[in-house]
Amino acid sequence: MQLLPSQGEIGYIPIGSFTTEAGAVIPDVTVAVQRWGKLNDQLNNVVLVEHALTGDTNAAGDGGWWAELIGPGKAIDTNRWCVVCTNVIGGCKGSTGPSSPHPEDGKPWGSRFPALSIRDLVNVEKQLLDAIDIHHIAAVIGGSLGGARTMEWTLMYPEMIDAAVIAAVSARASAWQIGIQSAQIQAIDHDPNWHGGDYYDKGVTPAAGLSLARQIAHLTYRGELEVDDRFGVKPQEGEDPYGPFHRPDQRFQVESYLQYQGAKLVERFDAGSYVILTDTLNRHDIGRGRGGMVAALESSTIPTVVIGVTTDVLYPLHQQEHLTRHLGACLGLEVIDSPVGHDGFLTETRRMSGILRRFMFTVVGIQERSTKHARALRD
Repeated sequence: MQLLPSQGEIGYIPIGSFTTEAGAVIPDVTVAVQRWGKLNDQLNNVVLVEHALTGDTNAAGDGGWWAELIGPGKAIDTNRWCVVCTNVIGGCKGSTGPSSPHPEDGKPWGSRFPALSIRDLVNVEKQLLDAIDIHHIAAVIGGSLGGARTMEWTLMYPEMIDAAVIAAVSARASAWQIGIQSAQIQAIDHDPNWHGGDYYDKGVTPAAGLSLARQIAHLTYRGELEVDDRFGVKPQEGEDPYGPFHRPDQRFQVESYLQYQGAKLVERFDAGSYVILTDTLNRHDIGRGRGGMVAALESSTIPTVVIGVTTDVLYPLHQQEHLTRHLGACLGLEVIDSPVGHDGFLTETRRMSGILRRFMFTVVGIQERSTKHARALRD
């Protein structure tokens, strides 16, 4: 048994070798993890929070991506709950990924790092929880890539989980999602500094490709109306995109904004991880090997709240409506009416706070009923 790291600190926990669904072996895997709140004596107050594509373990710390929702007295109250957040395998924020040293030669994995499925991400996380002796989860909560992981958790390990929240995701990747995500991968693949994924020892990075991939992605993360309201057709200050010839240094404001978003990601994220995890999203299909999408959803026994955003173009609201129609134990659909788009589950913190507060009260009720039932059986 290994202990959880001190509150707010990142722990790097070795979990041994891992074999992917497709049969590739990743030896000496390390998983980065953070936690907030204390594990109770009953070991039944763990809330597992799942990050999105370029997220990390810092869900609740300074600058944390859900810091307004997790903490003492907040929607996920760390006076009562022990919140755990891991970094996915394949990532670049402390867990083993393409930029990590390969155990054979100490050089980065690069192109040697295998493809991953959503189920692989969940199985690594399960292996991590086993290593730190956590075998019960009060709630799994996640959006986007985190929502896909949450959904797989409820189907793969239902005996461990009391309830779940799935936000801004679908039961499987649609052809449109695969297309837009594959275009992002190609943007990196076609950067001459990519070197087939083995750029780490070349003294260069595929910054242009990663930036372009992020620009494509960011347009799917934000709402069309919001982007148009903010930028319209206004030129960037001091530039003239209406000149007689096209010039890359004469931009509309929206171009400058997207390039800024691309540059920010280049500073904090690894292109190899971006390719691996974007491909993982392309492989998302909860119906694979389970008799199809509807059959898999109907088999779910975990009480689940589904969240959708009205202006989400990446995972449109009709996909969350589909989930609620077929999930075997759905608690209902919560709709965030926001111009922000897909990122609404991250940015609309007041609305999310209300949803998560109600959900956590529901979890308390589920646990109390379970305790009463267990006592009745003993008596």
